[in-house]
Amino acid sequence: MKKILVIGAGRSTYSLIKYLKQHSDNEGWKITIADFNLEWAQEKAGDHPNTSAVKLDVKDDEERKALIRDVDLVISMLPASMHVSVAKDCIAYKKNMVTASYISPEMEALDEDAKKAGVVMINEIGVDPGIDHLSAMKVLDEIREKGGKMLAFESFTGGLVAPESDNNPWNYKFTWNPRNVVLAGAGGAVKFIQEGQYKYIPYHQLFRRIEFMEIGEYGRFEGYANRDSLRYRKVYGLENIPTIYRGTLRRPGFSRAWDVFVKLGMTDDSYVLEDSENMTFRDFTNTFLAYNQHDSVELKLMHYLNIPQDSVLMDKLTWLGIFEKTKVGIKNATPAQVLQHILEQKWTMDPDDHDMIVMYHKFGYELNGEKHMIESSMVSIGRNSKETAMARTVGLPVAIAAKNILNGNITTPGVQIPITKEIYTPMLEELAEHEIIFTERELEYAGY
Repeated sequence: MKKILVIGAGRSTYSLIKYLKQHSDNEGWKITIADFNLEWAQEKAGDHPNTSAVKLDVKDDEERKALIRDVDLVISMLPASMHVSVAKDCIAYKKNMVTASYISPEMEALDEDAKKAGVVMINEIGVDPGIDHLSAMKVLDEIREKGGKMLAFESFTGGLVAPESDNNPWNYKFTWNPRNVVLAGAGGAVKFIQEGQYKYIPYHQLFRRIEFMEIGEYGRFEGYANRDSLRYRKVYGLENIPTIYRGTLRRPGFSRAWDVFVKLGMTDDSYVLEDSENMTFRDFTNTFLAYNQHDSVELKLMHYLNIPQDSVLMDKLTWLGIFEKTKVGIKNATPAQVLQHILEQKWTMDPDDHDMIVMYHKFGYELNGEKHMIESSMVSIGRNSKETAMARTVGLPVAIAAKNILNGNITTPGVQIPITKEIYTPMLEELAEHEIIFTERELEYAGY
Protein backbone atom coordinates (compact mmCIF):
# COMPACT_ATOMS: atom_id res chain seq x y z
CA MET A 1 0.00 0.00 0.00
CA LYS A 2 1.18 3.51 -0.82
CA LYS A 3 0.53 6.17 1.78
CA ILE A 4 -0.60 9.75 1.00
CA LEU A 5 -0.62 12.57 3.53
CA VAL A 6 -2.92 15.53 2.83
CA ILE A 7 -2.06 18.50 5.05
CA GLY A 8 -4.96 20.96 5.18
CA ALA A 9 -8.68 20.18 5.01
CA GLY A 10 -10.25 23.46 3.91
CA ARG A 11 -13.04 23.97 1.37
CA SER A 12 -10.76 23.65 -1.65
CA THR A 13 -9.83 20.08 -0.69
CA TYR A 14 -13.29 18.53 -1.20
CA SER A 15 -12.79 17.34 -4.79
CA LEU A 16 -9.16 16.41 -4.13
CA ILE A 17 -10.03 14.08 -1.27
CA LYS A 18 -13.08 12.70 -3.08
CA TYR A 19 -10.82 11.71 -6.00
CA LEU A 20 -8.24 10.09 -3.72
CA LYS A 21 -10.95 8.05 -1.97
CA GLN A 22 -12.51 6.93 -5.25
CA HIS A 23 -9.17 5.66 -6.59
CA SER A 24 -7.77 4.30 -3.33
CA ASP A 25 -8.93 0.70 -3.78
CA ASN A 26 -7.68 0.31 -7.35
CA GLU A 27 -4.43 2.18 -6.68
CA GLY A 28 -3.75 0.67 -3.27
CA TRP A 29 -3.64 3.95 -1.33
CA LYS A 30 -3.96 4.75 2.35
CA ILE A 31 -4.84 8.41 2.90
CA THR A 32 -4.23 10.46 6.03
CA ILE A 33 -5.87 13.88 6.28
CA ALA A 34 -4.20 16.22 8.77
CA ASP A 35 -5.45 19.60 9.93
CA PHE A 36 -5.23 21.78 13.02
CA ASN A 37 -9.03 21.59 13.05
CA LEU A 38 -9.64 17.89 13.67
CA GLU A 39 -13.36 18.20 12.86
CA TRP A 40 -12.55 19.46 9.36
CA ALA A 41 -10.19 16.54 8.80
CA GLN A 42 -12.73 14.04 10.14
CA GLU A 43 -15.49 15.49 7.98
CA LYS A 44 -13.34 15.11 4.84
CA ALA A 45 -12.24 11.59 5.83
CA GLY A 46 -15.76 10.42 6.58
CA ASP A 47 -16.11 6.69 7.19
CA HIS A 48 -14.08 5.61 4.16
CA PRO A 49 -12.00 2.51 5.08
CA ASN A 50 -8.83 3.78 3.34
CA THR A 51 -8.93 7.23 4.94
CA SER A 52 -8.08 8.48 8.43
CA ALA A 53 -7.98 11.90 10.09
CA VAL A 54 -5.47 13.34 12.53
CA LYS A 55 -4.95 16.65 14.27
CA LEU A 56 -1.75 18.44 13.23
CA ASP A 57 -0.14 21.67 14.31
CA VAL A 58 2.12 22.13 11.29
CA LYS A 59 4.39 24.38 13.36
CA ASP A 60 5.14 21.48 15.69
CA ASP A 61 8.31 20.05 14.12
CA GLU A 62 8.08 16.62 15.77
CA GLU A 63 4.40 16.09 14.91
CA ARG A 64 4.94 17.18 11.31
CA LYS A 65 8.08 15.11 10.77
CA ALA A 66 6.53 11.99 12.29
CA LEU A 67 3.66 12.11 9.79
CA ILE A 68 5.83 12.90 6.76
CA ARG A 69 8.40 10.22 7.62
CA ASP A 70 5.72 7.51 7.38
CA VAL A 71 4.22 8.26 3.92
CA ASP A 72 5.15 8.05 0.22
CA LEU A 73 3.77 11.41 -0.94
CA VAL A 74 2.68 14.64 0.72
CA ILE A 75 -0.01 16.96 -0.62
CA SER A 76 0.23 20.36 1.08
CA MET A 77 -2.95 22.44 0.91
CA LEU A 78 -1.62 24.92 3.45
CA PRO A 79 -1.18 28.66 2.81
CA ALA A 80 1.86 29.26 0.60
CA SER A 81 3.93 30.69 3.46
CA MET A 82 3.69 27.36 5.34
CA HIS A 83 4.89 25.02 2.57
CA VAL A 84 8.62 25.45 3.11
CA SER A 85 8.93 23.58 6.41
CA VAL A 86 6.92 20.72 4.89
CA ALA A 87 9.11 20.75 1.78
CA LYS A 88 12.33 20.59 3.82
CA ASP A 89 11.02 17.52 5.65
CA CYS A 90 10.03 15.92 2.33
CA ILE A 91 13.58 16.40 1.04
CA ALA A 92 15.10 15.08 4.26
CA TYR A 93 12.97 11.92 4.16
CA LYS A 94 12.94 11.63 0.34
CA LYS A 95 9.16 12.02 -0.02
CA ASN A 96 7.55 13.50 -3.13
CA MET A 97 5.34 16.56 -2.70
CA VAL A 98 2.53 18.39 -4.51
CA THR A 99 1.13 21.88 -3.83
CA ALA A 100 -1.24 24.21 -5.64
CA SER A 101 0.51 27.42 -4.55
CA TYR A 102 2.82 29.80 -6.39
CA ILE A 103 6.50 28.95 -5.93
CA SER A 104 7.94 31.34 -3.37
CA PRO A 105 11.63 32.35 -3.45
CA GLU A 106 12.13 30.20 -0.33
CA MET A 107 10.60 27.18 -2.08
CA GLU A 108 12.61 27.82 -5.25
CA ALA A 109 15.80 27.84 -3.19
CA LEU A 110 15.18 24.16 -2.33
CA ASP A 111 15.44 23.04 -5.97
CA GLU A 112 19.01 21.75 -5.87
CA ASP A 113 18.44 19.90 -2.60
CA ALA A 114 15.30 18.30 -4.05
CA LYS A 115 17.19 17.18 -7.16
CA LYS A 116 20.01 15.68 -5.10
CA ALA A 117 17.45 13.80 -3.01
CA GLY A 118 15.60 12.63 -6.13
CA VAL A 119 12.37 14.21 -4.85
CA VAL A 120 9.62 15.40 -7.23
CA MET A 121 8.09 18.66 -5.94
CA ILE A 122 5.33 19.95 -8.21
CA ASN A 123 3.92 23.39 -7.35
CA GLU A 124 1.38 25.64 -9.05
CA ILE A 125 -0.87 22.71 -9.99
CA GLY A 126 -4.28 24.14 -9.06
CA VAL A 127 -6.41 26.20 -11.41
CA ASP A 128 -4.52 29.51 -11.71
CA PRO A 129 -1.71 28.76 -11.32
CA GLY A 130 -2.03 25.23 -12.61
CA ILE A 131 -4.51 24.41 -15.34
CA ASP A 132 -3.44 27.65 -17.03
CA HIS A 133 0.14 26.29 -17.27
CA LEU A 134 -1.00 22.91 -18.63
CA SER A 135 -3.31 24.32 -21.29
CA ALA A 136 -1.01 27.16 -22.35
CA MET A 137 2.10 24.99 -22.72
CA LYS A 138 0.24 22.46 -24.85
CA VAL A 139 -0.64 25.10 -27.45
CA LEU A 140 2.71 26.90 -27.20
CA ASP A 141 4.60 23.66 -27.83
CA GLU A 142 2.34 22.82 -30.79
CA ILE A 143 3.02 26.24 -32.34
CA ARG A 144 6.78 25.91 -31.81
CA GLU A 145 6.87 22.34 -33.19
CA LYS A 146 5.49 23.52 -36.53
CA GLY A 147 8.00 26.38 -36.69
CA GLY A 148 5.82 29.25 -35.50
CA LYS A 149 7.27 32.36 -33.90
CA MET A 150 5.28 33.68 -30.93
CA LEU A 151 4.16 37.30 -31.15
CA ALA A 152 1.66 37.56 -28.31
CA PHE A 153 0.30 35.53 -25.41
CA GLU A 154 -2.56 36.56 -23.16
CA SER A 155 -4.09 34.51 -20.36
CA PHE A 156 -7.10 35.27 -18.13
CA THR A 157 -8.87 33.35 -15.36
CA GLY A 158 -11.88 34.24 -13.24
CA GLY A 159 -13.79 32.64 -10.39
CA LEU A 160 -17.36 33.81 -10.91
CA VAL A 161 -20.96 32.95 -10.20
CA ALA A 162 -22.64 30.69 -12.79
CA PRO A 163 -25.28 32.29 -15.04
CA GLU A 164 -28.17 30.46 -13.34
CA SER A 165 -27.11 31.86 -9.94
CA ASP A 166 -26.20 35.35 -11.17
CA ASN A 167 -28.88 37.47 -9.52
CA ASN A 168 -27.26 40.69 -8.35
CA PRO A 169 -26.21 43.92 -10.11
CA TRP A 170 -22.49 43.18 -9.66
CA ASN A 171 -22.78 39.81 -11.46
CA TYR A 172 -20.42 38.50 -8.79
CA LYS A 173 -20.32 36.45 -5.58
CA PHE A 174 -17.45 35.14 -3.47
CA THR A 175 -16.33 31.78 -4.85
CA TRP A 176 -13.03 31.70 -2.96
CA ASN A 177 -11.27 33.46 -0.08
CA PRO A 178 -13.01 36.87 0.30
CA ARG A 179 -9.91 38.48 1.77
CA ASN A 180 -7.91 37.65 -1.36
CA VAL A 181 -10.61 39.28 -3.49
CA VAL A 182 -10.60 42.47 -1.41
CA LEU A 183 -6.80 42.76 -1.52
CA ALA A 184 -6.39 41.74 -5.18
CA GLY A 185 -3.82 43.89 -6.94
CA ALA A 186 -2.63 45.66 -3.79
CA GLY A 187 0.77 43.97 -3.75
CA GLY A 188 2.52 46.51 -5.99
CA ALA A 189 2.60 47.63 -9.61
CA VAL A 190 1.34 45.14 -12.19
CA LYS A 191 3.89 44.46 -14.97
CA PHE A 192 3.53 43.24 -18.54
CA ILE A 193 4.92 43.92 -22.02
CA GLN A 194 2.92 45.10 -25.03
CA GLU A 195 4.34 45.41 -28.54
CA GLY A 196 7.84 45.46 -27.06
CA GLN A 197 6.99 48.23 -24.59
CA TYR A 198 7.16 47.54 -20.86
CA LYS A 199 3.97 48.57 -19.07
CA TYR A 200 3.37 49.15 -15.38
CA ILE A 201 -0.04 49.78 -13.81
CA PRO A 202 -0.06 51.23 -10.28
CA TYR A 203 -2.76 49.94 -7.95
CA HIS A 204 -4.83 53.13 -8.08
CA GLN A 205 -5.23 52.70 -11.86
CA LEU A 206 -5.49 48.91 -12.05
CA PHE A 207 -9.27 48.65 -12.31
CA ARG A 208 -9.52 51.36 -14.97
CA ARG A 209 -7.25 49.54 -17.46
CA ILE A 210 -9.32 46.65 -18.76
CA GLU A 211 -10.01 44.78 -21.97
CA PHE A 212 -13.08 42.88 -23.15
CA MET A 213 -13.61 39.45 -24.70
CA GLU A 214 -16.45 37.14 -25.77
CA ILE A 215 -16.31 33.53 -24.59
CA GLY A 216 -18.72 31.26 -26.45
CA GLU A 217 -22.24 30.93 -25.11
CA TYR A 218 -21.21 32.60 -21.83
CA GLY A 219 -21.02 36.04 -23.39
CA ARG A 220 -18.93 39.06 -22.55
CA PHE A 221 -16.24 39.41 -19.90
CA GLU A 222 -13.72 42.04 -18.89
CA GLY A 223 -10.17 41.41 -17.76
CA TYR A 224 -7.77 43.45 -15.63
CA ALA A 225 -4.03 42.79 -15.36
CA ASN A 226 -2.78 40.41 -12.69
CA ARG A 227 0.59 40.37 -10.88
CA ASP A 228 3.89 40.24 -12.78
CA SER A 229 3.31 38.79 -16.26
CA LEU A 230 7.00 39.22 -17.10
CA ARG A 231 8.10 36.33 -14.88
CA TYR A 232 6.36 33.91 -17.27
CA ARG A 233 8.49 34.86 -20.28
CA LYS A 234 11.36 32.63 -19.15
CA VAL A 235 9.06 30.00 -17.63
CA TYR A 236 7.18 29.53 -20.91
CA GLY A 237 10.24 29.96 -23.13
CA LEU A 238 8.96 33.31 -24.43
CA GLU A 239 11.95 35.53 -23.58
CA ASN A 240 11.70 37.53 -26.82
CA ILE A 241 7.91 37.75 -27.15
CA PRO A 242 6.68 41.32 -27.83
CA THR A 243 3.41 40.94 -25.88
CA ILE A 244 2.62 38.91 -22.76
CA TYR A 245 -0.24 39.69 -20.41
CA ARG A 246 -1.96 37.77 -17.62
CA GLY A 247 -5.21 38.92 -16.09
CA THR A 248 -8.32 38.26 -14.01
CA LEU A 249 -11.83 37.95 -15.47
CA ARG A 250 -15.00 39.64 -14.27
CA ARG A 251 -18.31 40.53 -15.87
CA PRO A 252 -18.45 43.97 -17.57
CA GLY A 253 -18.93 46.85 -15.16
CA PHE A 254 -17.38 45.15 -12.14
CA SER A 255 -13.95 46.80 -12.39
CA ARG A 256 -15.34 50.31 -12.81
CA ALA A 257 -17.45 49.85 -9.68
CA TRP A 258 -14.65 48.20 -7.67
CA ASP A 259 -12.44 51.17 -8.54
CA VAL A 260 -14.69 53.27 -6.29
CA PHE A 261 -13.49 51.29 -3.26
CA VAL A 262 -9.85 51.63 -4.34
CA LYS A 263 -10.15 55.38 -4.89
CA LEU A 264 -11.87 55.88 -1.52
CA GLY A 265 -9.23 53.84 0.33
CA MET A 266 -11.60 51.11 1.52
CA THR A 267 -9.24 48.31 0.41
CA ASP A 268 -6.35 49.55 2.58
CA ASP A 269 -5.22 46.90 5.07
CA SER A 270 -2.32 48.84 6.60
CA TYR A 271 -4.00 50.62 9.55
CA VAL A 272 -6.79 50.18 12.07
CA LEU A 273 -9.93 52.33 12.19
CA GLU A 274 -10.71 53.98 15.52
CA ASP A 275 -13.89 52.71 17.20
CA SER A 276 -14.64 50.48 14.20
CA GLU A 277 -17.03 48.26 16.16
CA ASN A 278 -19.44 51.16 16.71
CA MET A 279 -19.34 52.45 13.14
CA THR A 280 -22.23 51.89 10.79
CA PHE A 281 -21.70 50.97 7.15
CA ARG A 282 -22.74 54.54 6.36
CA ASP A 283 -20.22 55.96 8.87
CA PHE A 284 -17.52 53.81 7.28
CA THR A 285 -18.24 55.23 3.82
CA ASN A 286 -18.41 58.76 5.19
CA THR A 287 -15.00 58.31 6.86
CA PHE A 288 -13.30 58.64 3.49
CA LEU A 289 -15.23 61.73 2.34
CA ALA A 290 -14.81 65.44 3.10
CA TYR A 291 -16.82 67.03 5.89
CA ASN A 292 -19.95 68.84 4.76
CA GLN A 293 -22.85 69.26 7.19
CA HIS A 294 -25.36 69.91 4.41
CA ASP A 295 -24.64 67.22 1.78
CA SER A 296 -25.59 63.58 2.19
CA VAL A 297 -22.98 60.80 2.10
CA GLU A 298 -24.34 59.73 -1.30
CA LEU A 299 -24.00 63.24 -2.73
CA LYS A 300 -20.48 63.72 -1.37
CA LEU A 301 -19.37 60.42 -2.89
CA MET A 302 -20.84 61.32 -6.28
CA HIS A 303 -19.17 64.74 -6.24
CA TYR A 304 -15.81 63.34 -5.11
CA LEU A 305 -15.65 60.66 -7.82
CA ASN A 306 -17.63 62.50 -10.50
CA ILE A 307 -20.38 59.88 -10.62
CA PRO A 308 -23.64 61.00 -12.30
CA GLN A 309 -26.72 60.62 -10.13
CA ASP A 310 -28.37 58.25 -12.62
CA SER A 311 -25.26 56.07 -13.02
CA VAL A 312 -25.63 52.30 -12.63
CA LEU A 313 -22.57 52.64 -10.37
CA MET A 314 -24.76 54.16 -7.68
CA ASP A 315 -27.23 51.30 -8.09
CA LYS A 316 -24.42 48.80 -7.45
CA LEU A 317 -23.11 50.68 -4.42
CA THR A 318 -26.55 51.23 -2.90
CA TRP A 319 -27.47 47.57 -3.39
CA LEU A 320 -24.33 46.52 -1.46
CA GLY A 321 -25.51 48.49 1.55
CA ILE A 322 -22.57 50.85 2.04
CA PHE A 323 -25.00 53.69 2.86
CA GLU A 324 -27.03 51.71 5.41
CA LYS A 325 -27.01 52.34 9.16
CA THR A 326 -26.03 48.77 10.00
CA LYS A 327 -23.38 48.43 12.70
CA VAL A 328 -20.00 47.03 11.69
CA GLY A 329 -19.45 45.29 15.02
CA ILE A 330 -15.77 44.40 14.46
CA LYS A 331 -13.15 45.74 16.89
CA ASN A 332 -9.85 47.18 15.65
CA ALA A 333 -10.70 46.51 12.01
CA THR A 334 -8.75 47.77 9.02
CA PRO A 335 -10.68 49.39 6.15
CA ALA A 336 -10.20 46.22 4.09
CA GLN A 337 -11.65 44.09 6.88
CA VAL A 338 -14.72 46.31 7.19
CA LEU A 339 -15.25 46.29 3.42
CA GLN A 340 -14.96 42.49 3.38
CA HIS A 341 -17.57 42.28 6.17
CA ILE A 342 -19.98 44.49 4.20
CA LEU A 343 -19.47 42.51 1.00
CA GLU A 344 -19.98 39.18 2.73
CA GLN A 345 -23.55 40.23 3.60
CA LYS A 346 -24.46 40.32 -0.10
CA TRP A 347 -21.83 38.32 -2.02
CA THR A 348 -21.91 35.06 -0.05
CA MET A 349 -23.05 32.13 -2.17
CA ASP A 350 -26.48 30.71 -1.29
CA PRO A 351 -26.62 26.95 -0.59
CA ASP A 352 -28.19 26.24 -3.98
CA ASP A 353 -25.88 28.55 -5.95
CA HIS A 354 -23.38 27.28 -8.52
CA ASP A 355 -20.03 28.89 -9.20
CA MET A 356 -18.09 29.05 -12.46
CA ILE A 357 -14.41 29.05 -13.43
CA VAL A 358 -13.60 30.71 -16.76
CA MET A 359 -10.17 30.50 -18.41
CA TYR A 360 -9.20 32.19 -21.66
CA HIS A 361 -5.91 32.18 -23.61
CA LYS A 362 -5.00 34.01 -26.80
CA PHE A 363 -1.92 33.07 -28.86
CA GLY A 364 -0.60 35.27 -31.67
CA TYR A 365 2.15 33.83 -33.86
CA GLU A 366 3.84 34.06 -37.25
CA LEU A 367 4.33 31.06 -39.55
CA ASN A 368 5.73 31.15 -43.09
CA GLY A 369 5.35 34.93 -43.23
CA GLU A 370 1.67 34.88 -42.19
CA LYS A 371 0.21 35.93 -38.84
CA HIS A 372 -2.22 33.67 -37.00
CA MET A 373 -4.20 33.71 -33.78
CA ILE A 374 -5.58 30.88 -31.66
CA GLU A 375 -8.16 31.30 -28.91
CA SER A 376 -8.43 28.62 -26.21
CA SER A 377 -11.11 28.71 -23.52
CA MET A 378 -12.53 26.57 -20.74
CA VAL A 379 -15.64 27.02 -18.59
CA SER A 380 -16.36 24.78 -15.60
CA ILE A 381 -19.63 24.98 -13.66
CA GLY A 382 -19.83 23.84 -10.04
CA ARG A 383 -22.04 20.88 -9.21
CA ASN A 384 -23.16 21.87 -5.70
CA SER A 385 -22.08 23.89 -2.67
CA LYS A 386 -19.26 21.45 -1.83
CA GLU A 387 -18.19 20.21 -5.25
CA THR A 388 -17.76 23.73 -6.57
CA ALA A 389 -16.00 24.63 -9.80
CA MET A 390 -13.28 26.21 -7.67
CA ALA A 391 -12.81 23.07 -5.57
CA ARG A 392 -12.81 20.86 -8.68
CA THR A 393 -10.35 22.93 -10.71
CA VAL A 394 -8.00 23.33 -7.73
CA GLY A 395 -8.33 19.85 -6.26
CA LEU A 396 -8.51 17.57 -9.30
CA PRO A 397 -5.19 18.69 -10.86
CA VAL A 398 -3.47 18.21 -7.49
CA ALA A 399 -4.92 14.71 -7.14
CA ILE A 400 -4.12 13.69 -10.73
CA ALA A 401 -0.54 14.93 -10.37
CA ALA A 402 -0.17 12.93 -7.17
CA LYS A 403 -1.43 9.78 -8.91
CA ASN A 404 0.99 10.21 -11.81
CA ILE A 405 3.92 10.65 -9.44
CA LEU A 406 2.99 7.59 -7.41
CA ASN A 407 2.57 5.54 -10.60
CA GLY A 408 5.96 6.61 -11.96
CA ASN A 409 4.59 8.64 -14.87
CA ILE A 410 6.17 11.85 -13.52
CA THR A 411 9.73 11.25 -12.33
CA THR A 412 11.78 14.41 -12.97
CA PRO A 413 13.06 15.60 -9.56
CA GLY A 414 13.26 19.17 -8.31
CA VAL A 415 11.04 22.12 -7.45
CA GLN A 416 8.99 22.70 -10.58
CA ILE A 417 5.75 23.83 -12.18
CA PRO A 418 3.69 21.75 -14.68
CA ILE A 419 5.04 22.95 -18.03
CA THR A 420 6.55 19.80 -19.54
CA LYS A 421 4.85 17.24 -21.78
CA GLU A 422 5.61 14.58 -19.19
CA ILE A 423 3.19 16.42 -16.91
CA TYR A 424 0.68 18.29 -19.07
CA THR A 425 -0.23 15.50 -21.52
CA PRO A 426 -1.62 12.96 -19.00
CA MET A 427 -3.00 15.76 -16.84
CA LEU A 428 -5.08 17.37 -19.62
CA GLU A 429 -6.29 13.97 -20.83
CA GLU A 430 -7.65 13.04 -17.42
CA LEU A 431 -9.04 16.51 -16.69
CA ALA A 432 -11.08 16.16 -19.91
CA GLU A 433 -12.63 13.01 -18.43
CA HIS A 434 -13.86 15.26 -15.60
CA GLU A 435 -15.41 17.74 -18.08
CA ILE A 436 -12.58 20.26 -17.70
CA ILE A 437 -12.11 20.74 -21.43
CA PHE A 438 -10.52 23.46 -23.55
CA THR A 439 -12.09 24.59 -26.81
CA GLU A 440 -9.67 25.97 -29.39
CA ARG A 441 -10.44 27.98 -32.51
CA GLU A 442 -8.52 29.98 -35.11
CA LEU A 443 -9.17 33.72 -35.25
CA GLU A 444 -8.19 36.42 -37.69
CA TYR A 445 -4.97 37.94 -36.37
CA ALA A 446 -5.53 41.22 -34.54
CA GLY A 447 -2.52 43.43 -33.82
CA TYR A 448 -1.84 44.88 -30.43
